[in-house]
Amino acid sequence: MIEKFVNGNQDFVEGNFLDNQDYYHKISQQQKPSLLWIGCADSRVCPTTITNSRLGEIFVHRNIANIVSTGDMSISAVLEYAIGHLNILDVVVCGHYNCGGIQALDTGGNTPIIEKWLQPATEILDTVRDDIELSSQGRLNQLVEANVRLQVGRLTDFPIIKDANEKVRLHGWVYDLETGKLASVY
Repeated sequence: MIEKFVNGNQDFVEGNFLDNQDYYHKISQQQKPSLLWIGCADSRVCPTTITNSRLGEIFVHRNIANIVSTGDMSISAVLEYAIGHLNILDVVVCGHYNCGGIQALDTGGNTPIIEKWLQPATEILDTVRDDIELSSQGRLNQLVEANVRLQVGRLTDFPIIKDANEKVRLHGWVYDLETGKLASVY
């Protein structure tokens, strides 16, 4: 199975990379992304693919359920580097419908590590828990959207965001796996 990826790289080198050598040489010297993407680690949600972008345009941080936690040194370092060194002014938190992390948060029964990871999002459960008219899919979609809004709001707790004096623009998007569309929810 791993050979598929090794062979894929060879095809990339002999095709796209060779055809665009000048571009790849340019971005090998310095990165200048204009967007920080904080998204889910789900393999079906590739930021450059769904935004039709090229390598070098998006600085990416991904984790299960696109959690933003002030106690997470990884997200703290990404924010400081993206905003403080790369001068990125647009930050997107992007969730997606049919998110396994959000579904796991809602249904429980997780391993201790996943349960602890998802803990910063537990308050979203109260946002739709009492709405008995929603189908389970409708409920899950609302939880995904509520989680994106919660995580965008959490970004404002980071010193690098506070110190930016409103120069940094925060965005909350949800990706629909069924349609390929992004929708703004924040």
